Amino acid sequence: MSVMLTKFESKSNRVKGLAFHPTQPLLAAALHNGSVQLWNYRMGVLVDRFEEHEGPVRGVAIHPSRALLVTGGDDYKIKVWDLKPQSRRCLFTLHGHLDYVRTVQFHHEMPWILSASDDQTIRIWNSTSRHCVAILTGHSHYVMSAQFHPKDDLIVSTSMDQTVRVWDISGLRKNTPNNGPNNFETFDTFSTVKYVLEGHDRGVNWASFHPTLPLIVSAADDRTIKIWRMSETRAWEVDSCRGHFNSVSSAIFHPKHELIVSCAEDKTVRVWDLAKRTAIQTFRRENDRFWILAAHPNLNLFAAGHDGGLIVFKLERERPAFTVHGDMLYYIRDKYVRTYDFNSGSDIGLLSVRKFGSPYVPPRTVSYNPAERAVVVTISSDNGLFELSSLPTQSNGEVKDSSADGKRGSAHSAIFVARNRFAVLNKTSQLIEVRDLSNSVVKTIKPPAQTNEIFYGGTACLILSSTTTVVLYDIQQQKTIAELNSPPVKYVVWNADGSLVALMSKHTITIANKNFSQNSLIHETIRIKSGAWDDTGVFIYSTLNHIKYCLPQGDHGVICTLDNPVYLTRVKGKTAHCLDRSARPRTITFDPTEYRFKLALLRNNYDEMLHIIRTSTLLGQSIIAYLQQKGFPEIALHFVQDKNTRFDLAIECGNLDVALETARAIDRPECWERLAQQALKQGNHKIVEKAYQQTKNFDRLSFLYLATGSTEKLSKMQKIADARGDPMSRFHNALYAGDVLGRITVLRDVGLHPLAYLTAKTNGLEEEAAEILEAAGLTEADVDDVPAFGKCTLQTPSVVTPTSNFNWPSISMGESFFDRALANGHLDGDSDIPHINGNGLDSGAGASTALDEWAKDEEPDVEEDGWELDAEADDDEEKDVDEEFEDAVEEEDLGAGAAPGVSENELWVRNSPFAAEHVAAGSFDSAMQLLNRQLGVVNFALLKPSFLSIYRSSHVYVSPIASLPPLQLHIRKNPEETSPGRVLPVAARTLSSIRTELSEGYRFVSGNKLSEAQATFRSVLLALLLMVVSSDKEAKEWRDTVTTAREYLLGVSIELERRRIAQDEPDNVRRSLELAAYFTHCQLQPQHMQIALRSAIGVFAKANNHATAAKLARRLLDLNPDPKIVAQARQRIAAGDRNPRNTVEVSYDEFTEFEICAATYTPIYKGSPSVRCPYTDAAFLPEFKGKLDPLIELTEIGATASGLPAPR
Repeated sequence: MSVMLTKFESKSNRVKGLAFHPTQPLLAAALHNGSVQLWNYRMGVLVDRFEEHEGPVRGVAIHPSRALLVTGGDDYKIKVWDLKPQSRRCLFTLHGHLDYVRTVQFHHEMPWILSASDDQTIRIWNSTSRHCVAILTGHSHYVMSAQFHPKDDLIVSTSMDQTVRVWDISGLRKNTPNNGPNNFETFDTFSTVKYVLEGHDRGVNWASFHPTLPLIVSAADDRTIKIWRMSETRAWEVDSCRGHFNSVSSAIFHPKHELIVSCAEDKTVRVWDLAKRTAIQTFRRENDRFWILAAHPNLNLFAAGHDGGLIVFKLERERPAFTVHGDMLYYIRDKYVRTYDFNSGSDIGLLSVRKFGSPYVPPRTVSYNPAERAVVVTISSDNGLFELSSLPTQSNGEVKDSSADGKRGSAHSAIFVARNRFAVLNKTSQLIEVRDLSNSVVKTIKPPAQTNEIFYGGTACLILSSTTTVVLYDIQQQKTIAELNSPPVKYVVWNADGSLVALMSKHTITIANKNFSQNSLIHETIRIKSGAWDDTGVFIYSTLNHIKYCLPQGDHGVICTLDNPVYLTRVKGKTAHCLDRSARPRTITFDPTEYRFKLALLRNNYDEMLHIIRTSTLLGQSIIAYLQQKGFPEIALHFVQDKNTRFDLAIECGNLDVALETARAIDRPECWERLAQQALKQGNHKIVEKAYQQTKNFDRLSFLYLATGSTEKLSKMQKIADARGDPMSRFHNALYAGDVLGRITVLRDVGLHPLAYLTAKTNGLEEEAAEILEAAGLTEADVDDVPAFGKCTLQTPSVVTPTSNFNWPSISMGESFFDRALANGHLDGDSDIPHINGNGLDSGAGASTALDEWAKDEEPDVEEDGWELDAEADDDEEKDVDEEFEDAVEEEDLGAGAAPGVSENELWVRNSPFAAEHVAAGSFDSAMQLLNRQLGVVNFALLKPSFLSIYRSSHVYVSPIASLPPLQLHIRKNPEETSPGRVLPVAARTLSSIRTELSEGYRFVSGNKLSEAQATFRSVLLALLLMVVSSDKEAKEWRDTVTTAREYLLGVSIELERRRIAQDEPDNVRRSLELAAYFTHCQLQPQHMQIALRSAIGVFAKANNHATAAKLARRLLDLNPDPKIVAQARQRIAAGDRNPRNTVEVSYDEFTEFEICAATYTPIYKGSPSVRCPYTDAAFLPEFKGKLDPLIELTEIGATASGLPAPR
């Protein structure tokens, strides 16, 4: 029994037909339930499903050159489908067969479709005219299969009449009849029976031609496989292959080797030697009978369909055995050890290993000993063999065979560990033997763990691979040096100096140092094939369809895309040397700029980074996002040209000059607001002033002038407020400027005479107080009951030292390496690189001019003198302001005092793209912006308790001295981190803690406490909003948890609505039944799905809808419930069979895929328009777009959202 090299496996209904796409990694499968599936077997995903047949589909084929698919089924129909991704649909249907259609096939040249049917006929259809062009009659029972010859005008067919027939259709090619639908009398004149092959004792299920030889293989119910040979005049039986224990379903020739592959109802797939007619491999399944086989036309791939789905597999490994030493590659092709010189390209055969092991199995590994010029080769046949052979010193044209002087033995793995020693692993006995070059055992070692593979681990060391760990083992001292947790390691690659090693598994790569003390792990979703170290210390590896890179600390990315997998042997500069699947050396040229830049960044090699920036075009958002993620936005700023990205980076790294420049170019209010916020944090109030002017934020501008002591500009703001007619703005400006009369005027204008009177009295303005009384029609006697107040002491503080022309002091920042280098090198043209916190405004005159321009804009046409502005006075003011601003700039250049640096909270905000970490920093505004942009959140009221909780959890307050205020300490996630660009807050909630809360919701569901469950699931979704993910795996788990919580919340909400209707609207039985049915379509765990189904069964049975209750009971049985529940379900099924009707008609179609609208609890069938919640991905009807999601009450339905940011 052999182990099948499985590449892809799917579970589905019984598969009766299979077809590979000739160029794309697609596989079509015809299912017994009437569906046709289209799988991408490389990625392991279902691409599409075709479901127009009624009843089982038995035949399927893909056109060899066009995007067409043909299917035939038990509905007597043949359907042709368009396979183009944008228009996958049924193009037309061919009618004519009178019974089940067994097989279908496209002709490789002509526009013909061949079909075989249980109506005892074979038909040929013209796919262009869509008419039948020939009917082949002669079989006296069901025709089980029919196939075109790959080259000649022949057809082979099989039937339950125990015969195989070969038909000559050359006349059809020459004389295609009229395409009219009624010319049946002419059909049989163009095809003749050439041979009738009799020999099987029972019905024949399958027959196929050999791709090149005049051979036919047939499979029958008599449990035999027969081989037939044809000549020009006759055909005869060559031999039979016996070994199957039940009916043989299918048999095909191997496209490239002299092998036959068969499958049968005895649950086995067997491989036969065509020459010896003996079975050489057997693959067995436990419970599934095999029905169909298909071979890929170009690749070493086969597919088999069985009762439980399909499997795509290989018969042999395609990875060539190779090893690299210096500039030489030693590899095995066609069972010859060859050497390839990387420099000269010479490729020479050195040694034949054709007599080593099974002729059908290629060697598995090769290890080279340069000291003795010897190789040890292993092969997996016969439970594992190794052979030690010496290579000739020079090739003289004749290649010797290894059997002449080779030394062999049994072992699963064998590698050289010293110049005269090699180690072999006997997996069965779990012993490692160290042997000398005469193949004598020198030492025997019992490995410390169950070992599946051994690799070279450095001087006198081995790397031992088990199912869950990798062990570095010293074979001299016989002790374990280090151990790592890892999936089974398949390949090990050391770098040139032996300081780093890459441990490659099926889907993971572990980069470790030579003693395993440091390591990093990366994960791939598709298979990893090979890898090699670059000369700069970067690990380059290949997957099924990409070449990628991995930096020592774990960062990885894509270099280029592959059409077919390759096996990397060496990477130097821009060239990757590799072997293809036919073991032929190839070279691939690629651009290493991206990973070299990242490596230089990692190693702080600024000279190389500068060289790459100057000489390369690093484009794309990925490199910018990487620099932001690693805390180097100032570097990305130097070569980003996009204005919006440049502005974001400038804000992030605090470069106000660049931010001001790009804000002017973009000129959008939100940009000016962000600039003002950042400038205010840095104390550059001149840029704040400019930003407030651009957005016309009058109130903040007035307060800014109050804070900076700019009394002249405050007076102008008063006049602007008067012109605008805004009473509150007028009052505030008068208050800020200390203008009591102005405040009294505003209060009188808005009718607040009592306040105006009190203001005048308390400020000693008796005349104005009397005027107010007179205007109100009152006298002093009327207000004698007003208590007397003392004189008002509210006065505007006088400016001791004018600071309106100075930016607030901050710690001076020295130029970084990049600021100096790029400024000197004039990378961005001839302009110097701006400095952080510089002064990018013209001067204060510009600000005053802007105020005057606003005044002109706001001035009413009917009151030209409404502001009482004097032009000459304004000119004098502007001149004075100009002089003051020039003095301010000169004084600023002399240096300002020191101030505190960037706070920890600010660093957290800068370093993180996650809303939760912004909340921890206390930056609630930016957190809400992130939640809105990433997940579409618009209702933040529910998040307030979570925001406060996270903020408090990230800080500790310590009171060292009672008389002093407490000290605020910031709790970091990574306290050992020293770089300001990488510090982050501690995580307040983890995925495990949220899952604990989710489990509590499960318990509420099980305990029928649905209101508590609904609140719990809402709480879980709310908590997941404020999660930080640190890996792709954790991001996937986060998304899975969101989906699970959404499904449970939707299901519980539907059931609560059903109970409300049952109580408040007892006559609305139809709606109650629909909701009960919809509840069973939420994705719940099996134990909770049983509860939902049992509840629905009870509701439907009570309403006398026995047919639907029986269907639900059958679904319940699929979940394997307790025997008592099984008995109840069977009772419901029996009741449904006795009375298969529904008293109440409901809107519920279990046979059509649908989603449930989370607002109306109605179905949205597949293909119908819908909108989604940007956070939970819940579906809604289109009319709910733009409304608040009623399920979680947080997000806007249908809003555009970027999703959770990439994990750090």
